[in-house]
Amino acid sequence: MEILTPRLKLRTARAEDVDAMHAVLSDPRATRWWSTPPHETLDQTRIWLRGMIANGPDQPDFVIERDGVVIGKAGFWRLPEVGYILHPDHWGQGFGREAVGAAVDHVFTARDLDELVADVDPENAASIRLLEGLGFVKTGFCERTWEIAGEWKDSLYYGLSRAQWKARRRT
Repeated sequence: MEILTPRLKLRTARAEDVDAMHAVLSDPRATRWWSTPPHETLDQTRIWLRGMIANGPDQPDFVIERDGVVIGKAGFWRLPEVGYILHPDHWGQGFGREAVGAAVDHVFTARDLDELVADVDPENAASIRLLEGLGFVKTGFCERTWEIAGEWKDSLYYGLSRAQWKARRRT
């Protein structure tokens, strides 16, 4: 499956994406607010990628290509929760918003879901801006929800209803 945006291609992951995804998942800047510490070995990334591939078309989770190079992932590892990560070399250029927006549009168009959700670290200002820019609204907060490499993280919860998504598309 592929989704094309003006600058990106979102597509189903393949085994040969392991090196590119390892470049993302082993970078401490990229994984600062990710659900795991940076990957130390290619095997860790290979196992992670196999899981992404094994989810198949039932879980619309995509690698992001820019000019033929995989720069991250965006989509739904488990519906209705959106997730995304980009290599830091591609931050600050709107690629995250473009990719996540395309994944959200795809899911609301193809699936009968009433709401999508996201869990974001309160310190991750860029991710909060991305979600809010796509119309997600804060629905809650919880302390000490993730333990990553011995450090507890908090969570801000966001949601986007189908009605909010439709209203936003009309404007």
